[in-house]
Amino acid sequence: MTSMWRTCGWVLLGSALILALSLGVRHGFGLFLAPMSAEFGWGREVFAFAIALQNLIWGLAQPFTGALADRFGAAKVVLIGGVLYALGLLFMGLSDSAVTLSLSAGLLIGIGLSGTSFSVILGVVGRAVPPEKRSLGMGIASAAGSFGQFAMVPGTLGLIGWLGWSAALLALGCLVALIVPLVSMLKDKPLPVLGHEQTLSEALREACSHSGFWLLAFGFFVCGFQVVFIGVHLPAYLVDQHLPATVGTTVLALIGLFNIFGTYTAGWLGGRMSKPRLLTGLYLLRAVVIALFLWAPVTTTTAYLFGMAMGFLWLSTVPLTNGTVATLFGVRNLSMLGGIVFLFHQLGSFLGGWLGGVVYDRTGSYDLIWQVAILLSLMAAALNWPVRETPVARLQTQMSAT
Repeated sequence: MTSMWRTCGWVLLGSALILALSLGVRHGFGLFLAPMSAEFGWGREVFAFAIALQNLIWGLAQPFTGALADRFGAAKVVLIGGVLYALGLLFMGLSDSAVTLSLSAGLLIGIGLSGTSFSVILGVVGRAVPPEKRSLGMGIASAAGSFGQFAMVPGTLGLIGWLGWSAALLALGCLVALIVPLVSMLKDKPLPVLGHEQTLSEALREACSHSGFWLLAFGFFVCGFQVVFIGVHLPAYLVDQHLPATVGTTVLALIGLFNIFGTYTAGWLGGRMSKPRLLTGLYLLRAVVIALFLWAPVTTTTAYLFGMAMGFLWLSTVPLTNGTVATLFGVRNLSMLGGIVFLFHQLGSFLGGWLGGVVYDRTGSYDLIWQVAILLSLMAAALNWPVRETPVARLQTQMSAT
């Protein structure tokens, strides 16, 4: 651990700070649903669609930004992503229609997130950290990045109360712009060529012919559906249950806080146990936690307990999923292959965010989506169970040759 920190500490620190800014600001977007919808007379579907579009664009762009990071190094990709993210927040603060909201919060921020979040940043970590410490390194970066989610939610609520929603978004845009100077901490370069370098098409064919790759991808779809539905709609759901708005904010902050411990623990366990089996356990626990939350009376206490439990399971899937992809296929194309798996996460995110608004506007309740979230957890647990952490034949040949 100490040796790894001396060798890779600068990269891990820079990665954590970038993830903290990128994901911390994004984690608070649900707090803008109520004030923006109230000012412009929108139903919840308008804002929900813009955030759902953001997640879809993020996912669609991710394989391409990942491929660019793999081939040319991550610094340029993160730099451009940070600029687009900051501009998206500035234009979101000036939005006054569904179209301008979708273009700013959806398109610009979606592309910006693809260059500043997990697939690209964990690709940097995966290349910097020794293989035996890779899962732990990803867990450390993810956990430290999760601190931003804990810190930014109350900070965002404070900005909205102090400045109003529009000026708060402008302030957040200035904060995200700090990603630009942090890029200098990412000492990421493409790996040296050893013999025949696998082309992008060869890497894609290899991954697409592997059943484990698709099982991980479809399982990750469920993670995206759940976290975006909860992140966007939980504050409003708790208000509907006659709890103060501050309770929803605190729950999101608790999710971010316990996410720190969850992602670190998942990364640590992933270096000692089967990562796919851990993923199966995580999804089963999510189903139990959601079911208990719906079964128990909704009070401040049960809401906080839900935030703690769900936070521990929140993004614990990320180091485990990316770590499994690295084990199966190596790290040369990790950002691209992780980006493809993440695309499925974002397809789930789109549906979770959007359908939450649609179902609420049609029925006046989120009950159906909560039930779907439980069923999807069970499906994801079943999908991850048969995945085996056996490197592909190409890697086994390379390891035997060395």
